[in-house]
Amino acid sequence: MSIIVDRHQTDFLYQQVAQLIRDMKQQGTLQAGQKLPSLRVMAANLAVSVPTIKQAYLELERQGLIEAKSKSGYFLKAMDLLAAKPKRRRMLNQPVAVQKQSLIEQVYDAIHRPGVVPFGIANPIAASPTVKALSRTMRRVMSMSGQSAINYGPMDGFAPLKKQLIYRYLDFGIGVNFDELIITNGAQEALAIALQCVAKPGDVIAIESPTYFGIIELIESLGLKALEIPICSEQGIWLDDLAKALEQHKIVAGVFSTSVNNPVGSFMPEANRAALVVLLESHEVVLIEDDVYGDLHFTEQRAKPAQYYSQKGLVITCSSFSKTAAPSYRIGWMIAGRFAKQALRLKRALSCSAPLLNQWTLSEFLASGDYDRNLVRLRQILRSNKERMIHQIQRHFPIETCISDPQGGCVIWIELPVGYDATRLFHEALEHNISITPGSIFSASDKYQRCLRMSYGLTWTLEIEQAIAQLGALLKTRR
Repeated sequence: MSIIVDRHQTDFLYQQVAQLIRDMKQQGTLQAGQKLPSLRVMAANLAVSVPTIKQAYLELERQGLIEAKSKSGYFLKAMDLLAAKPKRRRMLNQPVAVQKQSLIEQVYDAIHRPGVVPFGIANPIAASPTVKALSRTMRRVMSMSGQSAINYGPMDGFAPLKKQLIYRYLDFGIGVNFDELIITNGAQEALAIALQCVAKPGDVIAIESPTYFGIIELIESLGLKALEIPICSEQGIWLDDLAKALEQHKIVAGVFSTSVNNPVGSFMPEANRAALVVLLESHEVVLIEDDVYGDLHFTEQRAKPAQYYSQKGLVITCSSFSKTAAPSYRIGWMIAGRFAKQALRLKRALSCSAPLLNQWTLSEFLASGDYDRNLVRLRQILRSNKERMIHQIQRHFPIETCISDPQGGCVIWIELPVGYDATRLFHEALEHNISITPGSIFSASDKYQRCLRMSYGLTWTLEIEQAIAQLGALLKTRR
């Protein structure tokens, strides 16, 4: 027989077995109510161990796709209703001033309350922590560097770390000049610098809708105006809406995630990414790409950064290690291109330099291979967590709830039926020590009152499932 389970793939063997059964269900090879092969038969057919098949069956049972019957084996359950995807939103005609800081402050306060189930924070590395490996690496750095590691670092960043990043971009066919890459205090500082390089107060910035609320807060703090471009929950922004907006408004920049969007988890196809860059550059509009989730893709290949498609040098890439290695290290970077000199002046004015010890540690972490090894495991865990969370939401939330199907990252976007209020749910959930993120903070214009974002970037436990059930119970009593 042909090899179905491949030990050279990055997925765990049990995940490959589970995916095979999902595919057979989708193709009709397995029918609802049909008994699955026994553990021993399936193990023999796929040339894997019995414990591997057992783990796959248990995972599928946890996701609600199969069920165990006493003394009879495992059976395919009746087809669940496919969760409806969030609907396409109408684009607003005018840019708007932003006033979101109050609700954002409440969300941040909820995230950091002790004892709270943290669905409200997008912290994927919590699903596969790097603390032990980074601790070993930092001790080694301190031992070999002595006092040097606690000094101020260069304003543009630690040279060995910059070189590591430049080499990684070569894998995409992107050549980055050393002086064009600047290490920042997280991606948020990179985005702030990028916006200040290309815009002044009152200028119009095109953003995804919904988009990461940190971008909305930046636009508010810099006195800019936001023009929301609706996104498809699967393929990113609607390019026809963007084209219309470019014809109607003087837009100076667009802040988009062309790989994995936060909060929806959409993944823009390669042809669309190329078309996006061509469209923006034809109007002399700068693309500021927020690429912090690019390495956390569930697709076969990582998306090429938008830099790859630029012909005019009007793309600024912003990213960080906060989602893939160490949030508290606050190490990000930007590829500033033609804006590099201005970006470095702004960096000097804002924070002088990023922490040298953290940069040095991450440089060694990348060089050792530990970063990439943990990244593979992290993607595997996050994809499994996503499937578990979707099943629990389908099980406990109102039947007409719409759910996104993220193609990477660590968050799910949920649209509740008409009559529900996600902001009220946010406050009620906090009373039960559960944090969520209400959808309205992902819009500059108070959209998404019935929407919320939930993170599956955490260690999966029974407490997590109980918290989702509690949210469902709150929704059933309130409307």
